[in-house]
Amino acid sequence: MAVYTEVSDEALTAFLGEYDLGSLLSYKGIAEGVENTNFFVHTTAGSYILTLYEKRVREEDLPFFLNLMGHLFRAGLSCPQPVRNRHDTALGALCGRPAAIISFLDGVSVKRPTAHHCRELGRALAGFHEAGRDFPMSRANSLSVEAWRPLFEQAGTETDTVAPGLAERTSADLALLEANWPRDLPSGVIHADLFTDNVFFIGDDLSGIIDFYFACTDALAYDLAICLNAWCFEADGRYQREMGAAMIAGYEERRRLELAEVDALPILARGAAMRFMLTRLVDWLNVPPGALVQPKNPLEYDRRLAFHRTAGHARDYGWSR
Repeated sequence: MAVYTEVSDEALTAFLGEYDLGSLLSYKGIAEGVENTNFFVHTTAGSYILTLYEKRVREEDLPFFLNLMGHLFRAGLSCPQPVRNRHDTALGALCGRPAAIISFLDGVSVKRPTAHHCRELGRALAGFHEAGRDFPMSRANSLSVEAWRPLFEQAGTETDTVAPGLAERTSADLALLEANWPRDLPSGVIHADLFTDNVFFIGDDLSGIIDFYFACTDALAYDLAICLNAWCFEADGRYQREMGAAMIAGYEERRRLELAEVDALPILARGAAMRFMLTRLVDWLNVPPGALVQPKNPLEYDRRLAFHRTAGHARDYGWSR
Protein backbone atom coordinates (compact mmCIF):
# COMPACT_ATOMS: atom_id res chain seq x y z
CA MET A 1 0.00 0.00 0.00
CA ALA A 2 1.10 3.57 -0.71
CA VAL A 3 -0.11 6.91 -2.08
CA TYR A 4 0.83 7.76 -5.66
CA THR A 5 -2.36 9.64 -6.65
CA GLU A 6 -3.70 12.50 -4.56
CA VAL A 7 -7.49 12.58 -4.12
CA SER A 8 -9.33 15.81 -3.29
CA ASP A 9 -12.27 16.08 -0.88
CA GLU A 10 -14.54 17.00 -3.80
CA ALA A 11 -13.47 14.05 -5.96
CA LEU A 12 -13.87 11.54 -3.13
CA THR A 13 -17.28 12.94 -2.13
CA ALA A 14 -18.47 12.60 -5.72
CA PHE A 15 -17.12 9.03 -5.92
CA LEU A 16 -18.86 8.06 -2.66
CA GLY A 17 -22.08 9.46 -4.08
CA GLU A 18 -22.30 6.29 -6.17
CA TYR A 19 -22.48 4.17 -2.99
CA ASP A 20 -24.89 3.77 -0.09
CA LEU A 21 -22.20 4.52 2.46
CA GLY A 22 -23.47 7.74 3.99
CA SER A 23 -21.48 10.97 4.16
CA LEU A 24 -17.70 11.36 4.20
CA LEU A 25 -16.35 12.15 7.67
CA SER A 26 -12.59 11.79 7.12
CA TYR A 27 -9.94 10.07 5.03
CA LYS A 28 -6.21 9.56 5.28
CA GLY A 29 -3.54 8.18 2.95
CA ILE A 30 -1.79 4.94 3.83
CA ALA A 31 1.96 5.17 3.22
CA GLU A 32 2.89 1.49 3.83
CA GLY A 33 3.56 -0.74 0.86
CA VAL A 34 4.63 0.01 -2.70
CA GLU A 35 1.95 -0.96 -5.21
CA ASN A 36 -1.39 0.88 -5.10
CA THR A 37 -2.77 4.15 -3.71
CA ASN A 38 -4.75 3.49 -0.53
CA PHE A 39 -6.77 5.56 1.90
CA PHE A 40 -8.56 4.89 5.15
CA VAL A 41 -12.06 6.27 4.60
CA HIS A 42 -14.50 6.95 7.45
CA THR A 43 -18.15 7.69 6.63
CA THR A 44 -21.36 7.85 8.62
CA ALA A 45 -21.88 4.18 7.65
CA GLY A 46 -18.50 2.92 8.92
CA SER A 47 -14.82 2.51 8.00
CA TYR A 48 -13.49 1.33 4.62
CA ILE A 49 -10.36 1.09 2.51
CA LEU A 50 -10.32 2.97 -0.79
CA THR A 51 -7.85 1.56 -3.36
CA LEU A 52 -6.76 3.21 -6.59
CA TYR A 53 -4.98 0.66 -8.75
CA GLU A 54 -1.55 1.67 -10.05
CA LYS A 55 1.70 0.34 -11.47
CA ARG A 56 1.80 -3.43 -11.93
CA VAL A 57 -1.94 -4.02 -11.46
CA ARG A 58 -3.60 -4.39 -14.85
CA GLU A 59 -7.23 -3.28 -15.08
CA GLU A 60 -8.21 -6.49 -16.89
CA ASP A 61 -7.00 -8.48 -13.84
CA LEU A 62 -9.22 -6.63 -11.36
CA PRO A 63 -12.29 -8.87 -11.79
CA PHE A 64 -10.11 -11.85 -10.82
CA PHE A 65 -8.95 -10.16 -7.59
CA LEU A 66 -12.36 -8.78 -6.60
CA ASN A 67 -14.25 -12.01 -7.37
CA LEU A 68 -11.61 -14.03 -5.52
CA MET A 69 -12.24 -12.04 -2.33
CA GLY A 70 -15.93 -12.81 -2.53
CA HIS A 71 -15.29 -16.50 -3.21
CA LEU A 72 -12.88 -16.85 -0.29
CA PHE A 73 -15.23 -15.05 2.08
CA ARG A 74 -18.11 -17.34 1.14
CA ALA A 75 -15.79 -20.32 1.71
CA GLY A 76 -15.18 -19.16 5.29
CA LEU A 77 -11.87 -17.29 4.97
CA SER A 78 -11.71 -14.03 6.90
CA CYS A 79 -10.86 -11.36 4.33
CA PRO A 80 -12.16 -7.96 3.18
CA GLN A 81 -15.06 -7.68 0.75
CA PRO A 82 -15.45 -5.31 -2.21
CA VAL A 83 -18.37 -2.94 -1.69
CA ARG A 84 -20.76 -2.79 -4.64
CA ASN A 85 -22.12 0.58 -5.77
CA ARG A 86 -25.63 1.55 -6.83
CA HIS A 87 -24.93 0.10 -10.29
CA ASP A 88 -24.14 -3.27 -8.63
CA THR A 89 -20.49 -3.16 -9.61
CA ALA A 90 -17.43 -3.29 -7.36
CA LEU A 91 -15.12 -1.36 -9.67
CA GLY A 92 -15.28 2.34 -10.47
CA ALA A 93 -12.95 5.15 -11.49
CA LEU A 94 -11.43 7.96 -9.45
CA CYS A 95 -8.86 10.56 -10.51
CA GLY A 96 -8.20 8.67 -13.72
CA ARG A 97 -7.52 5.37 -11.95
CA PRO A 98 -9.60 2.20 -11.54
CA ALA A 99 -10.83 2.25 -7.94
CA ALA A 100 -12.73 0.13 -5.44
CA ILE A 101 -13.98 0.44 -1.88
CA ILE A 102 -13.16 -2.54 0.33
CA SER A 103 -14.62 -3.41 3.71
CA PHE A 104 -12.45 -2.76 6.76
CA LEU A 105 -10.98 -5.76 8.57
CA ASP A 106 -10.27 -5.60 12.30
CA GLY A 107 -6.86 -6.59 13.63
CA VAL A 108 -3.24 -5.51 13.59
CA SER A 109 -0.18 -6.83 11.78
CA VAL A 110 2.73 -8.08 13.84
CA LYS A 111 6.12 -6.42 13.48
CA ARG A 112 8.11 -9.20 15.19
CA PRO A 113 6.40 -12.52 14.44
CA THR A 114 6.95 -15.49 16.71
CA ALA A 115 6.77 -19.22 16.05
CA HIS A 116 3.14 -19.06 17.20
CA HIS A 117 2.33 -16.43 14.58
CA CYS A 118 4.12 -18.52 11.95
CA ARG A 119 2.09 -21.61 12.80
CA GLU A 120 -1.13 -19.57 12.59
CA LEU A 121 -0.04 -18.19 9.24
CA GLY A 122 0.80 -21.67 7.93
CA ARG A 123 -2.67 -22.94 8.86
CA ALA A 124 -4.32 -19.89 7.27
CA LEU A 125 -2.28 -20.28 4.08
CA ALA A 126 -3.35 -23.90 3.69
CA GLY A 127 -6.93 -22.80 4.38
CA PHE A 128 -6.59 -20.21 1.64
CA HIS A 129 -5.35 -22.86 -0.79
CA GLU A 130 -8.18 -25.22 0.11
CA ALA A 131 -10.81 -22.45 -0.17
CA GLY A 132 -9.51 -21.53 -3.63
CA ARG A 133 -9.66 -25.07 -5.04
CA ASP A 134 -13.01 -24.51 -6.76
CA PHE A 135 -12.53 -20.86 -7.74
CA PRO A 136 -13.49 -20.86 -11.44
CA MET A 137 -11.17 -18.08 -12.66
CA SER A 138 -7.43 -18.27 -13.31
CA ARG A 139 -4.65 -15.74 -13.76
CA ALA A 140 -1.08 -16.47 -14.81
CA ASN A 141 1.64 -15.31 -12.42
CA SER A 142 3.02 -12.24 -14.22
CA LEU A 143 6.00 -12.15 -11.82
CA SER A 144 7.13 -15.76 -12.12
CA VAL A 145 10.54 -16.93 -13.32
CA GLU A 146 10.02 -15.68 -16.90
CA ALA A 147 9.66 -12.10 -15.62
CA TRP A 148 12.81 -12.01 -13.50
CA ARG A 149 15.43 -11.50 -16.21
CA PRO A 150 13.51 -8.57 -17.78
CA LEU A 151 13.36 -6.98 -14.32
CA PHE A 152 17.10 -7.49 -13.90
CA GLU A 153 17.71 -5.94 -17.32
CA GLN A 154 15.49 -3.01 -16.36
CA ALA A 155 17.75 -2.29 -13.39
CA GLY A 156 20.74 -2.67 -15.71
CA THR A 157 24.00 -0.95 -14.94
CA GLU A 158 22.53 0.75 -11.88
CA THR A 159 22.35 -2.57 -10.02
CA ASP A 160 25.82 -2.27 -8.52
CA THR A 161 25.07 1.26 -7.28
CA VAL A 162 22.86 -0.44 -4.68
CA ALA A 163 25.61 -2.83 -3.55
CA PRO A 164 28.96 -3.86 -5.06
CA GLY A 165 28.77 -7.30 -6.69
CA LEU A 166 24.96 -7.40 -6.68
CA ALA A 167 24.77 -7.71 -10.47
CA GLU A 168 27.17 -10.68 -10.57
CA ARG A 169 25.36 -12.51 -7.75
CA THR A 170 21.99 -11.89 -9.34
CA SER A 171 23.12 -13.05 -12.77
CA ALA A 172 24.45 -16.34 -11.38
CA ASP A 173 21.31 -17.00 -9.34
CA LEU A 174 19.05 -16.20 -12.28
CA ALA A 175 20.83 -18.68 -14.52
CA LEU A 176 20.46 -21.43 -11.92
CA LEU A 177 16.79 -20.68 -11.28
CA GLU A 178 15.88 -20.54 -14.96
CA ALA A 179 17.56 -23.91 -15.55
CA ASN A 180 16.00 -25.68 -12.56
CA TRP A 181 12.59 -24.10 -11.95
CA PRO A 182 9.99 -26.83 -11.20
CA ARG A 183 7.03 -26.97 -13.58
CA ASP A 184 4.72 -29.82 -12.53
CA LEU A 185 3.88 -29.15 -8.88
CA PRO A 186 0.32 -29.07 -7.47
CA SER A 187 -1.12 -25.71 -8.45
CA GLY A 188 -4.07 -23.48 -7.67
CA VAL A 189 -4.87 -19.98 -6.52
CA ILE A 190 -2.05 -18.50 -4.43
CA HIS A 191 -1.83 -15.19 -2.56
CA ALA A 192 1.78 -14.53 -3.70
CA ASP A 193 2.34 -11.55 -1.36
CA LEU A 194 1.53 -12.73 2.17
CA PHE A 195 3.92 -10.52 4.11
CA THR A 196 3.36 -9.69 7.76
CA ASP A 197 1.56 -6.44 6.90
CA ASN A 198 -1.03 -8.43 4.93
CA VAL A 199 -2.01 -10.65 7.88
CA PHE A 200 -3.99 -9.35 10.86
CA PHE A 201 -4.14 -10.69 14.41
CA ILE A 202 -6.38 -9.96 17.36
CA GLY A 203 -4.41 -11.06 20.38
CA ASP A 204 -2.82 -14.40 19.48
CA ASP A 205 -5.48 -15.31 16.93
CA LEU A 206 -5.18 -14.65 13.23
CA SER A 207 -8.14 -12.45 12.31
CA GLY A 208 -7.78 -12.17 8.55
CA ILE A 209 -5.80 -11.78 5.34
CA ILE A 210 -5.75 -8.72 3.08
CA ASP A 211 -4.27 -7.37 -0.18
CA PHE A 212 -4.98 -9.93 -2.91
CA TYR A 213 -3.57 -7.92 -5.82
CA PHE A 214 -0.78 -10.34 -6.67
CA ALA A 215 -3.00 -13.43 -6.36
CA CYS A 216 -2.62 -15.78 -9.31
CA THR A 217 -2.57 -19.41 -10.39
CA ASP A 218 0.75 -21.05 -9.56
CA ALA A 219 2.42 -23.78 -7.51
CA LEU A 220 0.93 -23.94 -4.02
CA ALA A 221 4.30 -24.66 -2.44
CA TYR A 222 5.69 -21.47 -4.00
CA ASP A 223 3.22 -19.53 -1.83
CA LEU A 224 4.63 -21.28 1.23
CA ALA A 225 8.17 -20.44 0.07
CA ILE A 226 7.19 -16.75 -0.20
CA CYS A 227 5.92 -16.85 3.38
CA LEU A 228 9.06 -18.55 4.68
CA ASN A 229 11.06 -15.69 3.18
CA ALA A 230 8.77 -12.99 4.52
CA TRP A 231 8.27 -14.29 8.07
CA CYS A 232 11.26 -16.40 9.10
CA PHE A 233 14.36 -14.27 8.56
CA GLU A 234 16.10 -11.75 10.77
CA ALA A 235 17.05 -8.43 9.17
CA ASP A 236 20.68 -9.54 8.89
CA GLY A 237 19.73 -12.57 6.80
CA ARG A 238 19.77 -15.24 9.51
CA TYR A 239 17.07 -17.87 8.97
CA GLN A 240 14.97 -18.77 12.03
CA ARG A 241 14.48 -22.51 11.57
CA GLU A 242 12.14 -22.80 14.56
CA MET A 243 9.78 -20.33 12.93
CA GLY A 244 10.00 -22.11 9.60
CA ALA A 245 9.26 -25.43 11.28
CA ALA A 246 6.19 -23.93 12.95
CA MET A 247 4.91 -22.48 9.67
CA ILE A 248 5.37 -25.71 7.73
CA ALA A 249 3.78 -27.75 10.54
CA GLY A 250 0.82 -25.37 10.64
CA TYR A 251 0.42 -25.65 6.89
CA GLU A 252 0.52 -29.46 7.00
CA GLU A 253 -2.19 -29.52 9.66
CA ARG A 254 -4.57 -28.59 6.84
CA ARG A 255 -2.78 -29.63 3.65
CA ARG A 256 0.00 -32.22 3.52
CA LEU A 257 2.84 -31.36 1.17
CA GLU A 258 3.53 -33.90 -1.55
CA LEU A 259 7.06 -35.29 -1.77
CA ALA A 260 7.69 -33.42 -5.03
CA GLU A 261 6.84 -30.17 -3.21
CA VAL A 262 9.16 -31.05 -0.35
CA ASP A 263 12.00 -31.75 -2.80
CA ALA A 264 11.36 -28.46 -4.60
CA LEU A 265 11.14 -26.28 -1.50
CA PRO A 266 14.79 -25.02 -1.57
CA ILE A 267 14.61 -23.88 -5.21
CA LEU A 268 11.16 -22.36 -4.65
CA ALA A 269 12.42 -20.42 -1.63
CA ARG A 270 15.43 -19.20 -3.58
CA GLY A 271 13.18 -18.13 -6.44
CA ALA A 272 10.79 -16.33 -4.12
CA ALA A 273 13.72 -14.36 -2.69
CA MET A 274 14.86 -13.49 -6.21
CA ARG A 275 11.40 -12.28 -7.22
CA PHE A 276 11.16 -9.83 -4.31
CA MET A 277 14.77 -8.73 -4.54
CA LEU A 278 14.28 -7.79 -8.19
CA THR A 279 10.96 -5.97 -7.83
CA ARG A 280 12.37 -4.08 -4.86
CA LEU A 281 15.52 -3.28 -6.84
CA VAL A 282 13.52 -1.78 -9.70
CA ASP A 283 11.32 0.18 -7.29
CA TRP A 284 14.36 1.39 -5.33
CA LEU A 285 15.85 2.82 -8.50
CA ASN A 286 12.58 4.32 -9.80
CA VAL A 287 10.68 6.14 -7.04
CA PRO A 288 8.16 8.54 -8.68
CA PRO A 289 8.84 12.20 -7.74
CA GLY A 290 6.55 13.40 -4.97
CA ALA A 291 5.05 9.96 -4.25
CA LEU A 292 4.13 9.24 -0.64
CA VAL A 293 5.90 5.88 -0.60
CA GLN A 294 8.88 4.35 1.15
CA PRO A 295 10.56 1.86 -1.21
CA LYS A 296 11.69 -1.37 0.42
CA ASN A 297 15.37 -2.20 0.48
CA PRO A 298 16.29 -4.93 -2.02
CA LEU A 299 19.36 -5.86 0.04
CA GLU A 300 17.13 -7.55 2.63
CA TYR A 301 16.42 -10.17 0.00
CA ASP A 302 20.00 -10.24 -1.23
CA ARG A 303 20.91 -11.35 2.31
CA ARG A 304 18.18 -14.01 2.23
CA LEU A 305 19.57 -15.31 -1.06
CA ALA A 306 22.91 -15.89 0.64
CA PHE A 307 21.18 -18.37 2.97
CA HIS A 308 19.27 -20.07 0.15
CA ARG A 309 22.51 -20.76 -1.69
CA THR A 310 23.56 -22.97 1.25
CA ALA A 311 20.23 -24.79 1.71
CA GLY A 312 19.95 -28.14 -0.01
CA HIS A 313 16.86 -29.77 1.53
CA ALA A 314 13.48 -28.86 2.98
CA ARG A 315 14.88 -29.88 6.39
CA ASP A 316 17.04 -26.74 6.24
CA TYR A 317 13.79 -24.76 6.34
CA GLY A 318 12.23 -26.73 9.19
CA TRP A 319 10.37 -29.54 7.43
CA SER A 320 10.67 -32.63 9.62
CA ARG A 321 8.18 -35.26 8.53
